[in-house]
Amino acid sequence: MSFFPKISFQYEVEGYLTKVFRNKELITALGAQEAENKYQSLLSHLSHPPGFTTVRVNTHLASVKREKIQFKGLCVPALEHLKLQDILLIPVVGPRRDLKKHASEVIVGAQCGYAVLRGAHVYVPGIVSTSRFVKAGDLVSVYSDIEGKCKRGAKEFEGVKVFLGNGISELSRSEIFSSTGPLKGLGVRMIEPVYLSPSFDNVLPRHLFLQNLPSVVVRKTTHLGEVIAMDKIANKVKKIKQNAELLQLNCIKAFCYDGTRALSVEKREDKQEGPPFLPESFDRILLDAPCSGMGQRPNMAYSSTLKEVTSYQPLQRKLFTVAVKLLKPGGVLVYSTCTITLAENEEQVAWALKTFPCLHLHPQEPHIGGEGMKGAGLSLDQLKLLQRFDPSAVTLQGMDINSLQDSREDDLISLANKDCIGFFIAKFIKSNSKYGFGNAT
Repeated sequence: MSFFPKISFQYEVEGYLTKVFRNKELITALGAQEAENKYQSLLSHLSHPPGFTTVRVNTHLASVKREKIQFKGLCVPALEHLKLQDILLIPVVGPRRDLKKHASEVIVGAQCGYAVLRGAHVYVPGIVSTSRFVKAGDLVSVYSDIEGKCKRGAKEFEGVKVFLGNGISELSRSEIFSSTGPLKGLGVRMIEPVYLSPSFDNVLPRHLFLQNLPSVVVRKTTHLGEVIAMDKIANKVKKIKQNAELLQLNCIKAFCYDGTRALSVEKREDKQEGPPFLPESFDRILLDAPCSGMGQRPNMAYSSTLKEVTSYQPLQRKLFTVAVKLLKPGGVLVYSTCTITLAENEEQVAWALKTFPCLHLHPQEPHIGGEGMKGAGLSLDQLKLLQRFDPSAVTLQGMDINSLQDSREDDLISLANKDCIGFFIAKFIKSNSKYGFGNAT
């Protein structure tokens, strides 16, 4: 059952998505009503946070132990994932519908609000407005300005705002909006959030870090190993000649099996002319592509225009073309996005298979997400080789402490595999054929 309204889009983007999720292939497979129900369920899920917090453990410095975690007076289990041995899954309790709202209010920006819904406290830079007489130590109700219409420093706001919970103000209004410039640090310590999730602010940052479940899966699928170690290798790579084609490869990470060479190209603002310069070839490439980001949760108001949304497909194809050129025969290329559109996901797979005859879809391990979505002309066998993490695969139901205690661990892990952000993964193998390139567009 929804606690927040469904995610909202600009009119043209809403029409675009409606066509995507009512495409002929999908309706033929599911029926018009079932396809519509899944789409509406997805819109509701996107405005709510995932049902679990995923904590990645740096196993070079710490071991993964299943223990109870205590926060805000609750004791919840930290679950070990059988297929992802370096993560812990922490169930999120909420939404809490019985919280009393206070007269004093703090309005925060949308991004700050989304962080609060996933366990964060409120920091001063995220505060947009407070009630007139807020003092340090006051109980305040925190709201999110999801449409970005509240003016900074306003004493009241009557626009669209979403209740996030209650907290204690660490500063007075005059300190928050000091004339000497915005302060830093903690602004409101959340004591009664709508969603109860542990805060990991400044908690063993070298040992633990937060990461969405599909982001862990994609690195396992690519066999990149420990991210921290690989990044250190990448930092040792000598500078390579920059040019227009490689400028956009900030999202590509490529590695050789022996671990001696790696490519990590940072995005540059200045563009240099010149022919494509390919420094080496690689055994494994992860193309974590720039995308429209529609799978991120929570998000209550998606602000991008249709022009912005549709601009990603051609950019992704340019990056994909470079990645294929960099990949050794027999090498692995993994393509991923955190969005829900066909154009950036399954349509890109269909285009890649047609454009590059040297590429073949390959089974993924671990395979935790669902199969790909119909609508791009891929066969059922091809769709089964993809991973699409679709939050609408489960009912939006929330979790209270009693139902949590009554749940089986296996059922909770199965739920965590589905109740996450929207995400997509495709894995390709490059054949040894020298006739590998079609017409890349």
